[in-house]
Amino acid sequence: MKLTLAPLEGVIDHLVRELLTGIGGFDLCITEFLRVTQSLQPERVFYKICPELHQGGRTKAGVPVRMQLLGQSPQYLSENANLAIELGSHGIDLNLGCPSKIVNTNKGGAVLLKEPETIYQIVSQMRKAIPKQHIFSVKIRLGWDEPTSVFEIADAIEQAGASELTIHARTKVDGYKAEQIKWHLINEVKQKQSIKIIANGEVWQRDDATQCRLLSGCDDLMIGRGVLAMPNLANVIKHDSVPLTYPELLTLLVEYSRYEIAGDKGQYYPNRIKQWMVYLKFQYPQIKTLFRELRIFQTTDPIVELLHREVQIHG
Repeated sequence: MKLTLAPLEGVIDHLVRELLTGIGGFDLCITEFLRVTQSLQPERVFYKICPELHQGGRTKAGVPVRMQLLGQSPQYLSENANLAIELGSHGIDLNLGCPSKIVNTNKGGAVLLKEPETIYQIVSQMRKAIPKQHIFSVKIRLGWDEPTSVFEIADAIEQAGASELTIHARTKVDGYKAEQIKWHLINEVKQKQSIKIIANGEVWQRDDATQCRLLSGCDDLMIGRGVLAMPNLANVIKHDSVPLTYPELLTLLVEYSRYEIAGDKGQYYPNRIKQWMVYLKFQYPQIKTLFRELRIFQTTDPIVELLHREVQIHG
């Protein structure tokens, strides 16, 4: 089984990738997306999204990182893909699943699921431009509003020559509603296509991973929100590890705070740790009380003080 750390825009940045891959269990990371419009982006943009390019395209734990692109122009997607590879990205991932209204309004992400022929043209031209020895993966949802449209979409992507396909088992309209997960449709795609498929969506516990693999027929998984809720989820899934205790989690959050504050001088830290805690509340009820206290602060120092106080109480 191979586990990929999913990109979560505005939450799983390079600092979180470093922290989570340091815990262990992951075989690959996908970056937050690089938005491609009508230009070749300057190198500094690639390094900002993926500082791991400075160290061979790997996290400090040695896990390879693949840059994700989002856009609609085959020419500029191809040019940016090749630059990413030249700089050290371990392959390229194309985002065709982002449900963001802003992204979709600009004809990027999931909105393209309405147009399988357009997807074919984009993927085909990118595959021709990207050297064959490099993996070119695509991430999709089941469709825009009709889940069975995944069959035509997946066929277009395979016919266009992509190496791998990650399927989030919900439509764009489904959003993140747990009851709408349809892992079984991934299996139906596998029966029709020969492309390597990775399953994604609604994996929060080891039992979820087992059920997802069973129903989807996929050996490999991509996990995102679940690992934010349980930071050692990859090891729990792969090695039957015990979830981090609450004191261990607090120690991890203090370490994360040090990473994040040093990384951006605390500019984004208050928002990012609050976003992370929204997910942590799913697995650690104790976080709810801490979050109620912490959410009122807009600066770094009082948040860090609260975390250290919590460590002293529960350590």
